[in-house]
Amino acid sequence: MGIHELTAETLAALRDTDTPTVCNALEIAMGGRTACGFTKQPVVCADPRLPPIVGFARTAKIRAASPAEVAPDALRELRLNYYEYVAAGPDPTLVVIEDTDWPQPVGAFWGEVNVAIHKGLGTAGAVTNGSLRDLGELDEGYQVVAGAIGPSHAFVHVTETDCPVGVFGMSVEPGDLVHADRHGAVVVPARHFAAIAAAIDTVKRKERPILEAARKPGFDIARLRAAWAEGEDVH
Repeated sequence: MGIHELTAETLAALRDTDTPTVCNALEIAMGGRTACGFTKQPVVCADPRLPPIVGFARTAKIRAASPAEVAPDALRELRLNYYEYVAAGPDPTLVVIEDTDWPQPVGAFWGEVNVAIHKGLGTAGAVTNGSLRDLGELDEGYQVVAGAIGPSHAFVHVTETDCPVGVFGMSVEPGDLVHADRHGAVVVPARHFAAIAAAIDTVKRKERPILEAARKPGFDIARLRAAWAEGEDVH
């Protein structure tokens, strides 16, 4: 198995970990902090209670501020071609869509119908800087991490598929592994697949003595110093 292959064990570790912890783990894997590779704006979610979503990116761009400049039959075919592209992705698949109307999204691509379709096609979830609607009517268990909530789909249509996209400062190439939850999203580069599960474990073990000490009666600066030193000894 190649070093850049995603194992079942690594996928399970990512699914069991929130996105902030994955960001911290990536810092360990890459040997330092970074200000790139993750979303940098507040997000809204279809359901904040859902667990993290992880998948290889199927990418597209949309717009809704004006009608598509193609005939209705051609527009329908473009939409169906998009669904075929999404369905052909390697499992697990996660959809990442850039709304080119941003920062003022006009119409929601994500609502009851598209959530049902994408869930039925087996995608793990979706990340977009665009709008989300039909709250309360969405299929349970399907997470959409979006930029806004709005009532209308306006003229929303797919303009491009299988392309580089940008969502809230996070650049995504088709096939990138993306991890997302109610906090936002981060790209997990393939070169770190082999190290990320161990790095997640290291983050948790480093934080554990500090959290345990802080939550016990009698916590003070002396106990903080001791717990901090214990955490720094974890490798």
